[in-house]
Amino acid sequence: MSNQHPHYQVIIVGGGQAGLSVSYYLQQFNISHVVFEKNRIAHSWRNDRWDSFCLVTPNWQCQLPDFPYQGDDPQGFMLKDEIVDYVEAFADKVNAPVNEGVAVTRVRRGKQGRLEVTTSAGEFTADHLVVATGGYDIPIVPDYAHSLPDHITQVHSMHYHNPQQLPDGEVLVVGSGQSGVQLMEDLHLAGRKVHLAVGNAPRSPRLYRGRETTEWLYDLGFYQMTVDKHPLGDAAKHKTNHYLTGRNGGHEIDLRKFALEGVKLYGSMANIQGATLEFKADLTKNLDEADDVYVRIREDIDRYIADNGIDAPEEPPFRKVWEPEFDPTILDADAAGITSIVWAIGFRPDYSWIELPVFDGRGHPQFKRGITREQGLYFIGLPWLNTWGSGRFLGIAEDAQYLAGVIHDRLKQLAAA
Repeated sequence: MSNQHPHYQVIIVGGGQAGLSVSYYLQQFNISHVVFEKNRIAHSWRNDRWDSFCLVTPNWQCQLPDFPYQGDDPQGFMLKDEIVDYVEAFADKVNAPVNEGVAVTRVRRGKQGRLEVTTSAGEFTADHLVVATGGYDIPIVPDYAHSLPDHITQVHSMHYHNPQQLPDGEVLVVGSGQSGVQLMEDLHLAGRKVHLAVGNAPRSPRLYRGRETTEWLYDLGFYQMTVDKHPLGDAAKHKTNHYLTGRNGGHEIDLRKFALEGVKLYGSMANIQGATLEFKADLTKNLDEADDVYVRIREDIDRYIADNGIDAPEEPPFRKVWEPEFDPTILDADAAGITSIVWAIGFRPDYSWIELPVFDGRGHPQFKRGITREQGLYFIGLPWLNTWGSGRFLGIAEDAQYLAGVIHDRLKQLAAA
């Protein structure tokens, strides 16, 4: 690659809310940069979410740089189309130098120390590169899914839109993270007979003692806690988020209540052999552990209320409304009438295009506040990049401002050298 290729002080890969936020602050420093977006602005919100999708966090947490939520329902939860409108309006405000439809296919260190960037629109060089692609590149489907008979439809949550797209019959949803439980509810409310493979995701109250739980947690400092002070340390980056929903004004999700309403619960998915579905004997354990987290959150709020002398209504103690008689481990899909499976067990990132030594043995980038040990390479928009809010609308502004400041200082030092 020659020095005649277009050069930028900064190249941002990804034109979502994280990449746009970095652009916003780089513009304030008059730093030359370009944003490469392989699809179009707000693509994943528009195309990779189901029809009834809404935010899990309330609208007041939408705090993109100098662009807080502008609507009249700060306690509500934006629907899919409203999220798209919010991100697109932010993009209009930022007016970032975005090149849509440009995929970055390779990043490596050049002979002169610059970062060499190969894209579908040609070759470029940069002093700094910010990876703002998120971590939801490759939908996870287990290898044993290939043994499922062809007459049973399989779809990943990324490609699920509504109950009508699935064939008539009963549905198995695999995974009880935020997506899994919301899709289970979407199907259940549509009158479908649903089976749910319950994993180890924790759950949270939605409202408690007269207030929305995220408001309590914000006051308790949970959203401000940095990853280096988290009890789990870096392991927090890989923990599953608590499940609850913003649907119809927001409510908590108690899987035991859904069991009383006819949803069939199983433990974690273990294997598939033909139409025989196998589960781990951990349903009771997973339900209990999710409830333990739920109760601990309530107890944290109780202590905060007591310590600060806050006048808040009392709540009855938690009680289990349903218990499994046993942990089922085998299910004949055909005999049960299951005609489709929805995989909701997450995604894995694809950083194969980055040819720089910044990844651990599992392919996860290593950084501190988004800054890697490789000079000029940064990440943003990932869970626990610095705080709990880092992967959400709430914390992106702080992370973007910090990275832009680091880049500005490094460019200034280089110019003075």
